[in-house]
Amino acid sequence: MNKLTKQIVIWLAAGIIVLSLMGCDRLFPPPGDIVERVSDGDTLVLKGADGQKFTVRFACVDAPEIPHSKKEKSSKRVRDVNQFSWGVKAQTRVEELIKQSGNRVKLNIIESDRYGRKVAEVRLKDGAFVQQVLLQEGLAKVYRAYLRKCPTKDLLQQVEAQAQQQKIGIWNDQKFIDPWEYRKVTK
Repeated sequence: MNKLTKQIVIWLAAGIIVLSLMGCDRLFPPPGDIVERVSDGDTLVLKGADGQKFTVRFACVDAPEIPHSKKEKSSKRVRDVNQFSWGVKAQTRVEELIKQSGNRVKLNIIESDRYGRKVAEVRLKDGAFVQQVLLQEGLAKVYRAYLRKCPTKDLLQQVEAQAQQQKIGIWNDQKFIDPWEYRKVTK
């Protein structure tokens, strides 16, 4: 083989290697479920290994509500504006976390709720616990009504207490209404 032929063979081999590596995600997908979308600050829609979509509600926490209707989006009521402002912040933060994790999460499913959603602890590929991040940043509250089934309740209550003490996020907003109380008032 002459020098030119050897270079062509080397470049072709390198090209084949690069192309085959690009397809590795299809052959060996990264671990975890694929996040299709972030519905709000505590709910995800995922695609399982079987290709079926399912909804996951974050266990142990409750994030502020987001507006769903045109009427809610245009509301001028202080309680709505306040709730939705925090809800959008929580949703945006979850979207950022999910994106940083390559749109994949690992679930510890605890149960299914009355709406058919999986209730789960959600972790990112680096092991970060999404519920803990939301509580640390004052973007959610511990959902005490459902705490008895929460495997990490002690950790989450401790994290929430620190955010409250430091007046982070919703803890620094005297107008904030707990999401569960907000839902009662608006229903």
